[in-house]
Amino acid sequence: MFFLLSLFLLFSLPHVTFSAHCTTSTPTQTFQKCITLPTQQASIAWTFHHHNATLDLVFFGTFISPSGWVGWGINPTSAEMTGTNALVAFPDPSTGQIVLLPYLLDPTVKFQRRPLLSRPLDIRIISSSATLYGGKLATVHNGAAVQIFATLKLASNKTKLHHVWNRGLYVQGYSPTIHPTTANDLSSVMTFDVMSGSTAARHTNIGTLRSVHGIINAVSWGIMLPIGAVIARYLRHIQALGPTWFYVHAGIQLFAFFLGTVGFAIGIRLGDLSPGVQYGLHRKLGFAAFCLGALQTLALLFRPKTTNKFRKYWKSYHHFVGYGCVVLGVVNCFQGFDVMGEGRSYAKLAYCLGLSTLIGVCIALEVNSWVVFCRKSKEEKLRREGLIGGSDKGSAIFS
Repeated sequence: MFFLLSLFLLFSLPHVTFSAHCTTSTPTQTFQKCITLPTQQASIAWTFHHHNATLDLVFFGTFISPSGWVGWGINPTSAEMTGTNALVAFPDPSTGQIVLLPYLLDPTVKFQRRPLLSRPLDIRIISSSATLYGGKLATVHNGAAVQIFATLKLASNKTKLHHVWNRGLYVQGYSPTIHPTTANDLSSVMTFDVMSGSTAARHTNIGTLRSVHGIINAVSWGIMLPIGAVIARYLRHIQALGPTWFYVHAGIQLFAFFLGTVGFAIGIRLGDLSPGVQYGLHRKLGFAAFCLGALQTLALLFRPKTTNKFRKYWKSYHHFVGYGCVVLGVVNCFQGFDVMGEGRSYAKLAYCLGLSTLIGVCIALEVNSWVVFCRKSKEEKLRREGLIGGSDKGSAIFS
């Protein structure tokens, strides 16, 4: 439980530490409300004029490259990138000054079938502009802050808007290239009502589910399954334990598999809640590890007795599938850290320390087992040669 709590706090810490604080003021304008967006340290401030259904807003974002771009837009139909009417800011290739152009993100953008070209939007934008933090003398660099201003005409009953934002590394001519595909970049969507300021619960739920998914799978597939394998390999040789090692091994593995099944189901749900977000390798490794774990669990029902001639084949199958499941589970845990954008987080460090400790224990037990094996082999050789009595069993604790 302490390990679970520690991982939960560590998974949550980066998001708390690096979240942006919204502001309603800019050098040229003051707005009524603001909201911190869940990714990329971005935020939005706005004023909604109910009498004429116009919306004044400013999007605060940051560049990740001197030759990159920052974009914000509204999707009129759904909370996803495809179909978004976007305003994209980037340095003009000719003058170096910041420019803001409109882009309509149709389905071809997702597959990069052709360059993204500027064209009129489907939503009515009365005015728009972009400025760098620092005024006219500011230059675009990695981490430079940009403000995208826009005034929109809304339908009288359409105040709940799907906001989409992102940033990329390069612009080819006047065509922004694809943005990074980390978990944060693919989750840069938020829905809120500009009249009341209330947000949809979708992103909060997804963030919580992602944290729970990562914690459960790191503990089950990444820690408990390897511990169960270690118990089976090293404790079964201790005669004093009798069959206790087997019940401990089976109990840990069954609990880890059922816990991992919960994490696996949460991952499937996350995929349903994130249309357009694909993690091919992580998903395939997850399915493979789950299938091997299910085969291992079912194999218990068909475990032959020790006197059965097929017992040796069952043991070979059990070892091969079991170790394969452990390896896939651990590898996919590291893949999951990268998918969640936690590649350099304290959560990954804590997991690596736990896994390293387990590996160190395995090395120590392996060395000990080989020392005992070599000592017993030497005793058997001396016994066959008659140099020691047949009743002298030595002091080994391993059979």
